[in-house]
Amino acid sequence: MRARYGVPLGIAAAGVAGLAYAAGFEARSFRLRRVSVPILPRGMRDLRVLQVSDIHMVSGQRKKARWLQSLAGLRPDFVVNTGDNLSDPDAVPEVVDALGPLLEFPGVYVFGSNDYYGPKLRNPARYLFEKAQGRHGLNGNAPAVSAVHNPWEPMRDVFDAAGWVGLNNTRGRLKIDGHEIAFTGVDDPHIKRDRYERVAGGPAADADLSIGVVHAPYLRSLDSFTADGYPLILAGHTHGGQLCIPLYGALVTNCDLDTDRVKGLSTHRADGHTAYLHVSAGCGTNRYTPVRFACPPEVTLLTLTARP
Repeated sequence: MRARYGVPLGIAAAGVAGLAYAAGFEARSFRLRRVSVPILPRGMRDLRVLQVSDIHMVSGQRKKARWLQSLAGLRPDFVVNTGDNLSDPDAVPEVVDALGPLLEFPGVYVFGSNDYYGPKLRNPARYLFEKAQGRHGLNGNAPAVSAVHNPWEPMRDVFDAAGWVGLNNTRGRLKIDGHEIAFTGVDDPHIKRDRYERVAGGPAADADLSIGVVHAPYLRSLDSFTADGYPLILAGHTHGGQLCIPLYGALVTNCDLDTDRVKGLSTHRADGHTAYLHVSAGCGTNRYTPVRFACPPEVTLLTLTARP
């Protein structure tokens, strides 16, 4: 009897313990990633860029809100928000409150699918099936039906009023210490809202630096930015894989990006050009899968330095 039931009970106990750790500890164990990217013209001072992504705010997440508020102490030169701020249609005031201190700094933003639509309960194994079949989001899947529409417009209005520049299928600029920083952004490719043809043409000739910004790092967007000559592309969406295997890494990226580049700094090549790509693992989760394993929530402080 003991041998018959001991192994299954042990596996079940390990599973329960792992779930408790993933939901109760790691999903709330916020981290700051620091990376350096050598892309500035020689003689230009270093720039500190805070990238915030995939907050997926749900009402009542006070620890996350306090942590986000504390990031203002880093004193970045500017903030880049790469989308998916919401996971609850009632959480707009809490997103605004959490980002309030950061809104005092110059910033830019794009939106992700969960800014527009509320998440649905789904089997996590579907991400593996979709990866095997080459289907992600609305790219190859049937259109979503009965989707919950999130109230993204008030959030956009607060960002705009604070001086943050919206980059959904458009271009924008910030002036930092007399330097012109140009941005080109597209709306979320995950739900086919990207329109790169509206912003094509490459970096601004009269800017000191140009950066590409997108929520989901689909290859078509990365290829377009890179082929046009952008030195740096910032993205989010992947959650770093969210549920990873220790010593192995992520199983999925929830887009057509390879798992080797699911988070952090890497490079992307297209049409004879090479760009730096930084993918944020994000600091939240879908409200229906509030777990992370071997992939803590994070934001990134990128220090842009002079080219060698």
